[in-house]
Amino acid sequence: MAFSLEGKTALVTGSSTGLGKQMAIALGRAGARVALNYANNRERGEAALAAFEAEGLEGRLYQASAVDETEVNKMVASIERDLGPVDILVPNATPAQPQMPIEDYDWAFHQQMLDFFVKSPFLLARAVLPSMKARRQGRIINICSEVYQKSVPNFSPYVAAKGAQQGWSRSMASELAPWGITVNCVNPGWIPVERHEDDPQAAKDGYLASIPLGRWGVPGDVAGAVIYLASDEASFLTGQLLCVNGGNSHTI
Repeated sequence: MAFSLEGKTALVTGSSTGLGKQMAIALGRAGARVALNYANNRERGEAALAAFEAEGLEGRLYQASAVDETEVNKMVASIERDLGPVDILVPNATPAQPQMPIEDYDWAFHQQMLDFFVKSPFLLARAVLPSMKARRQGRIINICSEVYQKSVPNFSPYVAAKGAQQGWSRSMASELAPWGITVNCVNPGWIPVERHEDDPQAAKDGYLASIPLGRWGVPGDVAGAVIYLASDEASFLTGQLLCVNGGNSHTI
């Protein structure tokens, strides 16, 4: 079956809600054993696991901060014990991302963005790579953003961190290729999920008008890209930035 992930183990950080939850469910539907992850909200994490298991999918829920080295290492060790070595890593955890003029940000906020989008992928990759290298196979799929390609204003810490994440991914793709490990980025556009419920309607209308395909993206659009990149069909594709945004930007 095309795009089958049978026998694979996947880890999706920040998968208790939003895009992460839908990616975890999609990976499970494709046959993978999935490690769902949350940092603080156990109730939301358990609700996501319940939705996952309601479809008869195989997985477990793990609590860990994706930016804490000790917690990441402990989580990966638990996953390897419970579900097997991680074949598919999807760093997705994210904090709030307010848009403000540069004068209104402080360095602590910049550091938080770098922690989530550079430090976290680094910690996660370092934890799963020994088993990936030993088996000479693996998929690392970073969930980035179109904001870097689009040079979005009043968003400088987030844009800078996402640019760094994409640069790191490209370097890792070259470094890990000899082991049969691919590293790619999925760059979603603005895809409304729970955390966008209170966004201004005028902003939503303006963004929708800019999408060449003329419709909003949905979480399944991003999940579909992740399934493809995780599959054997994408084994010759690495170091790429895949924008999932209806044509609203292109990779450069």
